[in-house]
Amino acid sequence: MSVAATAGPRSTPTPIQRCFAALRAQARCALMPFLMAGDPDLAITAASLLALQAAGADLIELGIPYSDPLADGPVIQAAAGRALAAGTTPGRVLEMLAGLRGQLTLPVVLFTYSNPLLNRGMETFCRDAAAAGAAGLVVPDLPLEEAEKLSSIAAGQGLDLVLLVAPNTPAERMARIHAASRGFTYLVSVTGVTGVRASLETRVGPLVQRLRQLGPTPVAVGFGIATGDQARQVRTWGADGAIVGSALVKRMAMAHERDADVAADAGAFAADLRTALDRRP
Repeated sequence: MSVAATAGPRSTPTPIQRCFAALRAQARCALMPFLMAGDPDLAITAASLLALQAAGADLIELGIPYSDPLADGPVIQAAAGRALAAGTTPGRVLEMLAGLRGQLTLPVVLFTYSNPLLNRGMETFCRDAAAAGAAGLVVPDLPLEEAEKLSSIAAGQGLDLVLLVAPNTPAERMARIHAASRGFTYLVSVTGVTGVRASLETRVGPLVQRLRQLGPTPVAVGFGIATGDQARQVRTWGADGAIVGSALVKRMAMAHERDADVAADAGAFAADLRTALDRRP
């Protein structure tokens, strides 16, 4: 039985599905910033989430710090280390998120790894994440073959399990992943870990189009997007969303080092990206 078949069709669209449907109707590309929860502390994370929303973000990817983040480059690894040193735990992240109910209204996608999820228990984690207000999950080290159980559990709590496709993913496997992914498919723009790139690989454009031809699930591109021009390039390729992580995490860390308003700085960066994404030729 396939992952898609197990997860089953939904009669009611999820928050992520509704968000992308509304953006498609407006011919707009989603802005999805990533930030690491607890870096430098959870109070600043909460303020930054609200600032990103006010600046025009459509969805937010919220990282749960983990000691062995295999998919992350040095910037996000360092952020995870700082968050862990500050005492950030999955439970505290969910408590912070729950405290923003009524204020934070856009979909939040939790980024975590398999070990923290399994340690808490798939059922417990998904139940607690949904209760805190999360809309989806990204688990980068979860193989497609192991996604079936988690996808079903997540769907039962109204959460979308988002799966990742890389430039070197074989065509047949890419089709399976795209069919199984819920909410959107996360297209990794580079082969390797997260991090700021001077330019995006040109082969990403054809990959976006290939995924769009395989099915209606939205496609968001991440890993390496650091500037407004790069975000706009993703839009011109036909992607439904642009995910900006390392560049934002680095900017927030630099703001904290100079004792500036981290949340305001994050919001200003997101506003610039939003302007670039919405700018027409």
